[in-house]
Amino acid sequence: MEEIIVGGIYRHFKNKNLYKVKAIAKNSSDLSDVVVYEAQYENPVSKLWVRPLSEFIEEVYWEGKTVKRFEKVDL
Repeated sequence: MEEIIVGGIYRHFKNKNLYKVKAIAKNSSDLSDVVVYEAQYENPVSKLWVRPLSEFIEEVYWEGKTVKRFEKVDL
């Protein structure tokens, strides 16, 4: 499984926005891993987001090719 770096910056495949991983946490209902991440741009809906780890690291089919949902970036 791909290692997620807490404090790392990741780019979302669709909107190209940047997010900072704040923590890997546990879902209280089933103890699965979730990623807590923060938008690095002004977002009126929320700054903090949570997504299952399995979904955060998955590959998706987008615009005719397979890409990572979130790609680690070095700034």
